[in-house]
Amino acid sequence: MSTNRIYNLYIISDSTGETAMNMLRAALVQFRDKDVNIVRCRNVRTEAQVDRWMDEAQDLGGFLVYTVVSPKLRTKIRTESNVRGVPSVDLLGSLLDNLEVYFDAEKEELMAGKLRIIDEEYFKRIAAIEFTVKHDDGKDLRGLKEADIILVGVSRTSKTPLSVFLSHKGWKVINIPIVLGVHLPEELKEVDQRKIIGLTINQNKLQAIRKNRLEKFNQDPGGSYASLQQVHDEIEYARQLFKENRRWPVFDVSTSSLEETASEIVKLICTRMGIKKESIF
Repeated sequence: MSTNRIYNLYIISDSTGETAMNMLRAALVQFRDKDVNIVRCRNVRTEAQVDRWMDEAQDLGGFLVYTVVSPKLRTKIRTESNVRGVPSVDLLGSLLDNLEVYFDAEKEELMAGKLRIIDEEYFKRIAAIEFTVKHDDGKDLRGLKEADIILVGVSRTSKTPLSVFLSHKGWKVINIPIVLGVHLPEELKEVDQRKIIGLTINQNKLQAIRKNRLEKFNQDPGGSYASLQQVHDEIEYARQLFKENRRWPVFDVSTSSLEETASEIVKLICTRMGIKKESIF
């Protein structure tokens, strides 16, 4: 049966408080008949902030749940709770202390909000993957200005594998095919040219790749797509386009691994765009 009392539960966190909120909600399922008011105190990083919320919790007869990384602040909250008679539960402290001992990491500095940072990185990568798949092989050019990297090259120069690999590192990539005799999209002229990367390859290597692909799908490897003349003409056409667009650096993927090429592309993009190297992968 419900009572008239309102129970004030305070979540004190050095980040968003989402972890404590989820755990608290799970526990409150057992107390559905209680009238509960949850106050989430985010980004609590100083003793003054602790005192402020502790004062309010004491005045209202509240209950504290806290997830704080700093040992100093955890001690502060625990001490104040005992002195003021405010019941509290440390959801992270015991786990962190025991893990520090287990990993022999007592002297390592713990960082507040790490879980939130990890979550943000995860969702950034998911968004990059979705963006890259949607814009594969020039299917949708409306996202050109949103792209972090734009790859341009003839068929089978690793455009799609490179795009997917880079997207898993959080980069939004669009790749655009170079087709013999066909002008590149005019939209390319409207984007930041520092983002555009050309890809080329040795003609014998490209011919072998195309033949293998045709054989894999039970198609005739002797057709024009894999002929040495066709391959030569496409590579020469691409070279002419790259010559007309000298601001586009060109990477030869003939002998480099996918990882090596991706790493070099990212280093160059970071340098050109002024991105800190710590953000590469």
